[in-house]
Amino acid sequence: MGSYGTASSQSPKILFRQLFEKESSTYTYLLADVSHPDKPAVLIDPVDKTVDRDLSVVKELGLKLTYAMNTHVHADHVTGSGLIKSKVPEVKSVISKASGAKADVLIEHGDKIYFGDLFLETRATPGHTSGCVTYVTGDGPDQPQPKMAYTGDALLIRGCGRTDFQSGNSEQLYKSVHSQIFSLPKDTYIYPAHDYKGFTVSTVGEEMLYNLRLTKDEDTFKGIMANLNLAYPKMIDVAVPANLVCGYQDLIPKSC
Repeated sequence: MGSYGTASSQSPKILFRQLFEKESSTYTYLLADVSHPDKPAVLIDPVDKTVDRDLSVVKELGLKLTYAMNTHVHADHVTGSGLIKSKVPEVKSVISKASGAKADVLIEHGDKIYFGDLFLETRATPGHTSGCVTYVTGDGPDQPQPKMAYTGDALLIRGCGRTDFQSGNSEQLYKSVHSQIFSLPKDTYIYPAHDYKGFTVSTVGEEMLYNLRLTKDEDTFKGIMANLNLAYPKMIDVAVPANLVCGYQDLIPKSC
C-alpha cells in the first residue's frame, strides 16, 4: 500500500491512496472527498483477493465507500466489486455499458460519477477491450489540480495494454489514447491499472515523450502490437466470465 503526496498535496479536499495486488500487479485506487461531512469514497479497479485489506483502509480512515468502479472487464484477475457489495450492500458497482458486464451503474462517455463535491468524468478509451474507459478528475476550482487520470490498461507507464483478446483493436487503442488521454493537460497524472516494473505514476507529458509504443506513428504501433507474441493471461478463463457478473450483487458466481 502506498500514498504519494505529489497528487493529493495539491488539493486538500481529496484523499488519495494507491494500493497494490502483487500476484496480478494490479493497482487499486481509493479516492475520497474528505471535506464533505460523510467523507464519501470510491475504489477504482478493486481485486477480489485484497477486498478485506481495502475495506479495512476505508474503515480506518473514516470514509463512506459509495462506488466500486472498474475501468474494464479484467482478464487477469477477478474484480472485487461483487465481494465488496456482499460486505457493504449500499456500495454501487460501476462499469462501462460497452463492456457487456452487469453492474448497478452502466456508464458511457461523458458520464460523471460524484463522490461528495468531487467527481470523475468518464472517457471511452476502447482498444485493449471494447469496453475500456478512463476516469479523469473533474474541471473546476474545487477539483484536484493537476488532474488525475485512471487509465486502466489503455495506457500503462511507458507502454499499453495488449489488443489480442476481448475485442481488442490496436488501431482503436491508438486513436483512444491520442484523442482522449494525450489531449489532457500535460501535467495530468497518469495512474494505470497495472505496472510490472515498479513504476507508480507518470504524466501525460512524460508518456507523450517516452512511451515506447504510443510515441510511434500508427502503422508502427500496429506492427508492434501484432508481434508481441504474449501468452494468454493465466486467469482469463476464470476472470472474464466472473467479471461479467461480479459487480452485480444478485449474480455473484461461486468463483467470486
